[in-house]
Amino acid sequence: MAAQEQILNVAREIVAEGGPVALSFDAIAKRLGKTKQAVLYWYPTKSALLAALFLPALEAEVAVAEEALKVVDGRADAIARFVRAVAAFHLGDLDRYRMMYLLPQTARGGTRAADRPLMQDIHPITDRLYAALAQHMGGSGAEARREAVAVHGAVLGLVLMFALADAVNDPLKHAEEGMIAALIASLGGQSG
Repeated sequence: MAAQEQILNVAREIVAEGGPVALSFDAIAKRLGKTKQAVLYWYPTKSALLAALFLPALEAEVAVAEEALKVVDGRADAIARFVRAVAAFHLGDLDRYRMMYLLPQTARGGTRAADRPLMQDIHPITDRLYAALAQHMGGSGAEARREAVAVHGAVLGLVLMFALADAVNDPLKHAEEGMIAALIASLGGQSG
């Protein structure tokens, strides 16, 4: 296995076991039995490490959404397909979800110049995600995009509840499928 992939695998393990706060170059190096400099050779900044962890997962999320939206029958069907696909993607791997949406929020202290390249890589990917749904939402371009962002945010919020329940080992009283159906209905999607 290539050094870069070993580093990323260890980084994922550290986040899964100890949360975002546990992720450091020192922790990665220790677990690999290498020096911190060996890790920094491949990922010279935390931003570079986060990009290597985050961007492929974000691309995979977009691919799942785009595939779900290839054949839709109107707005309600698009919402239902999008919600089901994105929810299944994240509920199928809560550690990946945490790494994607919680780690970037907690691993840095505000916007720094070093984070700008990562943001420049993220925006075209999220543009594709929102455009895929927005084209089925109707209304003006800006309005459709706002609705697409809101639908995505709602799905992420639902997944967050399941991730939280999982983290504290206290399952929600409602099953995933029922909660997904309720979210779809509340967003005006077809539940069937």
